[in-house]
Amino acid sequence: MPASPQTSAPPVRFGVVIFPGSNCDTDAHDAVRTFPGVRARYLWHKDTELDGLDCIILPGGFSYGDYLRSGAIARFSPLMDAVGRFAGDGGLVLGICNGFQVLLEAGLLPGAMQQNQKLKFICRLVSLRVENDSLPFTRAYSKGQVIKAPIAHHEGNYFIDRDGLDELEANNQVVLRYCDEDGEATAAVNPNGSVSNIAGVCNREGNVFGLMPHPERVCDALVGGTDGRGVFESVISRVTSGAEL
Repeated sequence: MPASPQTSAPPVRFGVVIFPGSNCDTDAHDAVRTFPGVRARYLWHKDTELDGLDCIILPGGFSYGDYLRSGAIARFSPLMDAVGRFAGDGGLVLGICNGFQVLLEAGLLPGAMQQNQKLKFICRLVSLRVENDSLPFTRAYSKGQVIKAPIAHHEGNYFIDRDGLDELEANNQVVLRYCDEDGEATAAVNPNGSVSNIAGVCNREGNVFGLMPHPERVCDALVGGTDGRGVFESVISRVTSGAEL
């Protein structure tokens, strides 16, 4: 009997959003394409067709020039209604920096973003402690692991009220915290004043994740490190394994 033909797994498909003013879309697009078996396509802010995609990335930048406040106009883009439906159906959504701000404004993640505590733009490498390693975005890491990634923002001061913070903690929705190299999350290493040193959060269901640091900028040792690759590896593993959240 002839051997059955080998069938390869379908590619993991990412959609990378471009808002007017996005400037990290190419970085995100190119980062995911370094992984075997991955396809990526750009999504214009007026697109509404997301069929066939496994993960949507809202990249960093200055959508609509950050007028009013970061993400406040982008959340009204036609695309964001489709992203909301995509997330509601269990699709994976990753918001990086400005993308995180857009997700907050759209109500897809809890909390809000304020200007940095010292009212200055910050651009530097930071240490981050992984608080939740069970997400489709973090399974390549270990809880308590310290990773490094760059930040570049003026409005990265994450805020949520006490009741909201208690809910985040109770539901394990705090994903990353700013810390020192030993993993201690102290006020001295909090770069922007974020409540409880929070650098990234997820929704209750765990399929929407926003973070201020840029994992796509640490996907190649030649340009600063590879600690960010775990975010994309986790997504790819989640999609190819078909595991439930």
